[in-house]
Amino acid sequence: MRIAHITDYYLPRLGGIEMQVHDLATRQLDAGHDVTVITSTPGGRDEPDGPPVRRATENLPFAAALHPAAPWAGRRLVRDGKYDVLHVHAGPFSPLSFAGLALAAELPTVVTVHSLISYMEPAFRLLDGVSRWSALPAVWTAVSDAAAEPVRRLVAPRPVFVLPNGIDAARWRVEPAPREPGEVLVVAVMRLARRKRPLQLVRMLRRAHDLLAPRVRLRAVIAGDGPERRAVERHLRRHDMDWVSLPGRVDRAHIRDLFRRADLFVAPAMLESFGIAALEARCAGVPVVARAEGGIREFVGHGEEGLLVDSDDAMVEAIVRLAADADLRGRVAARSRTVPPPVTWPDVLALTEDMYGRAAVRLHGRAERSA
Repeated sequence: MRIAHITDYYLPRLGGIEMQVHDLATRQLDAGHDVTVITSTPGGRDEPDGPPVRRATENLPFAAALHPAAPWAGRRLVRDGKYDVLHVHAGPFSPLSFAGLALAAELPTVVTVHSLISYMEPAFRLLDGVSRWSALPAVWTAVSDAAAEPVRRLVAPRPVFVLPNGIDAARWRVEPAPREPGEVLVVAVMRLARRKRPLQLVRMLRRAHDLLAPRVRLRAVIAGDGPERRAVERHLRRHDMDWVSLPGRVDRAHIRDLFRRADLFVAPAMLESFGIAALEARCAGVPVVARAEGGIREFVGHGEEGLLVDSDDAMVEAIVRLAADADLRGRVAARSRTVPPPVTWPDVLALTEDMYGRAAVRLHGRAERSA
């Protein structure tokens, strides 16, 4: 099968959509499919064992992921490729992906929404009044039930299926490193962008640190980079938080090593459609503290693989509770190591192919009705 993945955001940019599209395309390639990634993200080189990448903006002036000419260049690449199916990966603002969706009347198309878009529903309804995008014969999916809910309201009565991100759980199993008595390490892995709430995280960590001292020495590592890094650094300097480190962007081997030493993982974002880093931590046996509103709740049960909260105050309380209770951390870690998550790659790949088949049936059925 000739598959084209359409995404505004891809490597070398780092984030959940970027890594999941790469991993999905790579596994489909290994399964014998002919797979191409079409993106407007500039830069980077194709990996020898990874999918070929067509960058719609690489020959345009001022190449950028959100380039005004990217939708037209991307459509041309899709039509030239003669693909059997398009898999469109959409975020809250994805002009290239929207252009891919517009081809659903020509090619079987699956759309996967990777973000929580509730706050943008009025804008999408306004756009639908002009373009009628919701009437296109695409198969709609989202990475979690939380992410699917606003899409269901927009495209009703059509169904929206959950097509979760996949993970190689065995790859993330780690042997815990020896611990320093009385010390607890909190780890977060995120893009340092406003919607991920890194500033709120360091404020919560400062409160937890003060509540735990002197009985527990709290340390933290926040891995990742992004536009909020300088603001976070200023906050750390202002409050003498030298017990928090910011290693920047790190590779997966470094993250696995962090998880070997981590006592708990914190995900502060309220608009977390899935939370792949939290899933990786869960597979490594690290207790997860996260907001209950997002997609993390679909693989972390409250009191089972971690603690789910509904406010920043409750998140501080959860951090303090886990940091102060080694027995609770041990029970949560043991469950995470022994109970596999419900979103491993074999299941996700099979579900993805099922969605491709549905897209072909939907398009061909529409063509027959029009004939």
